[in-house]
Amino acid sequence: MRDTMAYIRLLRPQQWLKNLMLFFPPFLGGILFQPDTWTHGILPFISFCLASSSGYILNDLIDRKADLNHPAKSSRPLASGRISVPLAATAAALLFMTAVPIAWYTQTTLAIIIVAYLTVSAAYSCCLKNVPVIDLFCIATGFLFRLQAGGTIFQVPISQWLFLSVLLLSLFLGAGKRLSEKITLLTNAAEHRKVLAHYPNGFLDGVLFMTGGAVLVTYSMYTLAHPLLVHTVPLCCFGLLRYMHRVMSGLGGDPSEALLRDPWLVLVGSAWVGMIGWGIYGG
Repeated sequence: MRDTMAYIRLLRPQQWLKNLMLFFPPFLGGILFQPDTWTHGILPFISFCLASSSGYILNDLIDRKADLNHPAKSSRPLASGRISVPLAATAAALLFMTAVPIAWYTQTTLAIIIVAYLTVSAAYSCCLKNVPVIDLFCIATGFLFRLQAGGTIFQVPISQWLFLSVLLLSLFLGAGKRLSEKITLLTNAAEHRKVLAHYPNGFLDGVLFMTGGAVLVTYSMYTLAHPLLVHTVPLCCFGLLRYMHRVMSGLGGDPSEALLRDPWLVLVGSAWVGMIGWGIYGG
């Protein structure tokens, strides 16, 4: 049982929450509950989950020594030695070789997006995560690939304001995660993640504030084209501020963990989904 849990942890299933971005275009486009939507969406979702887990394993392989300097990541299966390097590398390869054919079977364009996503993920893990600002845009690119994949699969156009909202929100979350690491690890921050040594004091705070404000503006502009959704803007504002408060209070900046563990973010996220659903499907 212990070995099984180690392999499950290696896959980071809690991060699959990000892959729900695939369903944003049909959800916001008003077609989520059409009979064939879920049929079209299940294989792409599985493909992205397998691909993202493959990328996470590669990142853990490269970071296994640096993770020993992190209070939480030191217990990861690779860093702690519970899973060997050859076994983890084999798992990553198998996940990759499964994800791409599933995507190809579903749609050629999806397979191209998956390969592009994995290419950026590999480049990030190998070297780009050590380049300031570029690392934040690599994180954001992953979310944009998911959004574009959702639009392509379900044939829903991605509006300019939605694209900008997702881009800026991704940068906001990425900056929050980096700032959280810097706050939590203090003098050991650069030993865990080299790029943190290249971010001057106050820079990540500024990125967090700037992108948070920009998200609120772009999302507000998006809702103006959908009048029934304007009332969700206060929820967006609260969610952004709550996440900022978590980060700057040292409570953690991982977006997936925050959405799963912070009761206020769980509440506001559920309310947002409910209000969006009512605004689009209730009438």
